Amino acid sequence: MAFKVNMEVCANSVTSALAAQRGGAKRVELCASLTEGGTTPSYGEIAMARKLLDIEIFPIIRPRGGDFLYSDLEFEIMKEEVKICRELGCDGIVTGILLPDGTIDEARCAELIALAQPMQAAFHRAFDMVADTEGSLEVLISLGFVRVLSSGAKDSAIEGAEMLANLIKQAAGRICIMPGAGVNTENIAELIRITGAAEFHASARKKCSSKMLFRNPDLNMGDEADEYSSCFTDAGLVKNLLERANNTD
Repeated sequence: MAFKVNMEVCANSVTSALAAQRGGAKRVELCASLTEGGTTPSYGEIAMARKLLDIEIFPIIRPRGGDFLYSDLEFEIMKEEVKICRELGCDGIVTGILLPDGTIDEARCAELIALAQPMQAAFHRAFDMVADTEGSLEVLISLGFVRVLSSGAKDSAIEGAEMLANLIKQAAGRICIMPGAGVNTENIAELIRITGAAEFHASARKKCSSKMLFRNPDLNMGDEADEYSSCFTDAGLVKNLLERANNTD
């Protein structure tokens, strides 16, 4: 290939972030609650990640799951979380705010970007929920976002690959378009062929069984929770993704 493909890993914990680093990831998007698409991790999680990692750390600033239309109180919480990330020495933040009509909330995004400085700011998959992708991309560029994560407005990046290719052409190097959602070793070569993207986003997780010996079979602590297994990023999967990506003809 004419360029090196980099990998951002969506890490659901410091454990996953460390595995991402071992596997060769360039950066981690540090999140909690990936079952909701990712929410802001705790202070302790961010602080420990910054202490232990050498690669870039971009915590997600998202107060809850669901849509990307936030109340005044939720926005105040987001601002406090940005301050924490800045004080802890993070490299950047990942966020996204929309208005009811499906346009970018320019005023609030601009406020978060200003508050985050000197950190960088990236826009997450709220972009896939906008009414006008081309127009919204220009807004993100004008606001100063350095990167946007997108599946091409589809359930997975491979389904939205053609749109991602068009967005990369439109961006023309002014902002990084980073494909994400369902990126794996089976499709990354095809994604590179179609889109020409140089950075990708994946969780690269494996399920790990609990070491608990006693297990209560008569209850479940959450709607879909499995108290006796957890999913963490696997360093080998990250490495395999990067090898597959960078050995594509």
